[in-house]
Amino acid sequence: MSSLDWTVLIAYLIGIVGFGLWVGRGNTRIDDFFLAGRQMRWWAVGLSVMATQISAITFIGTTGQAYTDGMRFLVVYLALPFAMVILCVTLVPFFYRARVFTAYEYLEKRFDSRTRTFTSLLFLFSRGLSVGVTLYAPSLVLSVILGWSESATILLMGGSTIVYVMYGGNRSVIWTDVVQMAIIWFGILLCLGVAVSELPAGMSTREALALAQVTHRTDVMDTSLSLSKPYTLWSGLIGGLFLMLSYFGCDQSQVQRYLSGSSLTQSRLSLLFNAFLKVPMQFLILLTGVMVFVFYHFHATPLLWNPQELKRLEATALPMELARIEARFEAAQTRRRAAAESFGRSPSPEAAAAYQVAQGELMASRQEAVSVLETPTGKRYSDTNYIFPTYILTQLPRGFAGLVIAVIFAAAMSTLSGEFSSLASATTIDFYKRFVRTDAGEAHDLLASRLFTALWGAFACLVALQAGRLGSAIEVVNKFGSYFYGSILGVFALAVLAPRSSARGAFYGLAIGMLSVAVVARFTSIHFLWYNVIGTLAVFASGLAISALAPAPSRR
Repeated sequence: MSSLDWTVLIAYLIGIVGFGLWVGRGNTRIDDFFLAGRQMRWWAVGLSVMATQISAITFIGTTGQAYTDGMRFLVVYLALPFAMVILCVTLVPFFYRARVFTAYEYLEKRFDSRTRTFTSLLFLFSRGLSVGVTLYAPSLVLSVILGWSESATILLMGGSTIVYVMYGGNRSVIWTDVVQMAIIWFGILLCLGVAVSELPAGMSTREALALAQVTHRTDVMDTSLSLSKPYTLWSGLIGGLFLMLSYFGCDQSQVQRYLSGSSLTQSRLSLLFNAFLKVPMQFLILLTGVMVFVFYHFHATPLLWNPQELKRLEATALPMELARIEARFEAAQTRRRAAAESFGRSPSPEAAAAYQVAQGELMASRQEAVSVLETPTGKRYSDTNYIFPTYILTQLPRGFAGLVIAVIFAAAMSTLSGEFSSLASATTIDFYKRFVRTDAGEAHDLLASRLFTALWGAFACLVALQAGRLGSAIEVVNKFGSYFYGSILGVFALAVLAPRSSARGAFYGLAIGMLSVAVVARFTSIHFLWYNVIGTLAVFASGLAISALAPAPSRR
């Protein structure tokens, strides 16, 4: 990066930490610290919820996945508007009227303390580990791209977030998310605009998309009924619906946001705001990845996107073998460019077939290099997460590259801040104040809340420092969450939809749900989006059965 890029990035980091400290001043109670005094407006909460979703993993991993696999991932979000409407009618009123700090407090009011504790523990375990991945994935990529050590990148990103969240709590989280959301939108539009503007003279955006369609990069609707096939229309609408219901309805990192609204109406509006804007935003992010794919038809493409692994290949491969692979790859690039230009001038079936042959030769030559790299270690190589950062640093104008790298930092920090705060709130409210210091005053509780925020931030940094290499980062996080989300949603479904369900049914149903997902994941090839459906139905069905066979008085 140029000195101007570094200046922009440093200015962002200093500015966002300073802004977070400034807006977070004045906390005197844990109600202020965790729920911003329940005074936030819907648009600020809505932008904060959206910023938490648009993590650095989304920005890096989704664009890279669109480059390699196309836009099929969009189906995961198609059910989001339906999920938001359902939550606005069901769980949001329950949470808001109960005046709870955490989603899991409601389970004690409805069932018993054991169910609340079990569910909150699952949240802490799943979110505590996934936040480490959320921090690790962009840190790993940025460390390679910027030439830093992984440890330095992790500690800078995680440490700067801890500072303002520990001081300002949820008010700092929400207002810094608003700023970061504006930066993220600008970064997405900038990257998309550069990819479109740098197409060859005479090639329109429509023609570029037609070229991408030849390799099925623009496909979204796969109507296959297979349960093992990834990202079908049905897994997106059904599995995605259950995933979104659980994430927004039962995950404390999201519930804590809309509980900060100044009224039930404000909380509902914040979710509906996301219902209508999230899908278009995800579409733009995926479209950016597809347009970068087309862009590199007419610009030099590296043999491997990870520069460190490329250096390792150059150091370990036999010189003559490497020279042959590189010559084959460069020749394939030339043929692909010529075929793409020919298709752009005359998009006939013959031109499409010639292009597909050239694209296949390019992928085969690249796979040959990957095989040489993988053979000595036996480890699978994936550089999906390096495609977009490489594009940013090599193709964007000076100053703008630093700004978009700042966007990656902003996306990571917006997600981390909310997760640090939600982990601290669940720890403080569901465990510390119940089992350790039940009668401490506000000052003590506020101090404990800040310490738990710092501890969870430090834990995330520790997990990130120990994490291994990933494939597509966005898939890793969604797959990991899907092991837990469905079962947790099942407990809340019992609480709201089944008045006769008992505490015993909820507790053991939750255990059966987790076991069911584990068995399906271990012994079948069913795609992970269906885990959310399986977990929910297993908890709900077994919970109802246990409640009927061994009834016990439920609590309202």
